[in-house]
Amino acid sequence: MWTYRNPVEIRFGDGGFDALPSLIGDRSYALVTYPDAPFPALAEKLAAKAGAPVLVVDDIAPNPDCAPLAEQSARFAALPAPPDVIVALGGGSVIDSAKVFAAAGGDFATVKRYLETFEGAGALSAIPLIAVPTTAGTGSEVTSWATVWDDSAGRKYSLARPNLYPETALVDPALMLGKPYGLTLATGLDALSHALESIWNVNANPVSARHAVAAARALLADLPALLGDLGDLELRTRVAEASLNAGLAFSNTKTAIAHNLSYPITLGWGVQHGIACSFTLPIVLRSVIGIGGFREEALRRIFGEDLDAGADRLSAFLAQLGVGGRFSDHGVPDESCAAIIDEAFAGERGRNFVGSKEKFIAAGRRQGSLKMTA
Repeated sequence: MWTYRNPVEIRFGDGGFDALPSLIGDRSYALVTYPDAPFPALAEKLAAKAGAPVLVVDDIAPNPDCAPLAEQSARFAALPAPPDVIVALGGGSVIDSAKVFAAAGGDFATVKRYLETFEGAGALSAIPLIAVPTTAGTGSEVTSWATVWDDSAGRKYSLARPNLYPETALVDPALMLGKPYGLTLATGLDALSHALESIWNVNANPVSARHAVAAARALLADLPALLGDLGDLELRTRVAEASLNAGLAFSNTKTAIAHNLSYPITLGWGVQHGIACSFTLPIVLRSVIGIGGFREEALRRIFGEDLDAGADRLSAFLAQLGVGGRFSDHGVPDESCAAIIDEAFAGERGRNFVGSKEKFIAAGRRQGSLKMTA
């Protein structure tokens, strides 16, 4: 028996931003966004139709960290009443931050306690969310969790609650025009990672696999073309739809080993998340050859019958985009690899993986991407 569930209403299409005031309706709203262009102009356009927000939080940084999240959450406590809905307008960091604010209800300490102890769920709030992504990569607009970083402690948490699914995901590819090369690359590779990670996953099911196949095939075909023509709205639309499909896939599975490997690499060596979670994908693919069933069939629909040759093509795809396949290509010394791998396989996302540490290490050595002692 398997199940698939995603309760988010999805509205997709060029010009969809104009529907946002009607989604807010007569409710009071807080706006979570960025301070730089084009977001102030978008906020003004929204306020002209939906009224002024009761609060604007526009100092969101990449990789939302506990310290600023605590101060930002406290701004909600200063309001006369909580907003009826939170609008998240921006990339994954904005949407993840908005989920934290929705759960904190003005008191980040309740979220921090839950992240650290898994206790106190009853104290968390659940303000409704409307997610308006302006990048194509994180899929946070259709998931029920948010990534929270604690740089001071060198830790990464996942805030996962069923009531953190946004009520609506409003995906307007026109909002993604103008995004620079590096951001487009990193977010696109994050989406590819989500798709593949949802396949070699203990929680995979045939519906999530179909979303993943559609996402991965589109990203492999369209991401290089988009990177060559960043102003092409049709390509932006295809990559946005692929990212959405990847989100719908891993919304039911969560991620797996490549993501768990990435977190200490981002924390310790500052490697951008989308790069850190994608450079090991060819190794993981080689390591799961022979898993069988609908998972292997899904991978063959993406990479062809010869998955070893498919891993070669995936490596070439990443190299074409400037992403090296070795840990050392990203500043990670060989002597650090064993500890990173051990920790990754022991963690929750590592336990989601259908493969094994031994086969991963063997595949990495065979590919020439991994140098470490057993």
